[in-house]
Amino acid sequence: MAREEPTPQRSAIMRAVRSRNTTPEMKVRALLRPIAPGYRLHRKDVPGSPDVAYVGARRAVFVHGCFWHGHDCARGARTPKTNADYWLAKIARNRARDQRNLEELKRRGWRALVVWECELSDEPALAGRLRAFVCE
Repeated sequence: MAREEPTPQRSAIMRAVRSRNTTPEMKVRALLRPIAPGYRLHRKDVPGSPDVAYVGARRAVFVHGCFWHGHDCARGARTPKTNADYWLAKIARNRARDQRNLEELKRRGWRALVVWECELSDEPALAGRLRAFVCE
């Protein structure tokens, strides 16, 4: 199937999608602040440029959108209605890149935590998970 040209409306929507300082990322950072301040953001010298990095402790936190990274929740399992072939391939590439980044971090002695967008609905549970990860 040939790639469809995006409509001006779709192009405007896609331009508005941010990759940094997203609402889910800001919520995770707000949960981390009282637990363990002193993190660094979007470190390009760390594989995958994690959303949050504790460089000295070699801890990386990635905040993934369920759709964009192909999570197995209801939101992540949705198939786009238009240009589905393109989006499914894009999500597959994102997942492969994420896996490579996690493997490279492990090889370098880092620990990584992936926080999915859908997990933000239970903030107390997520705060506990973040505390366990950062403070162990």
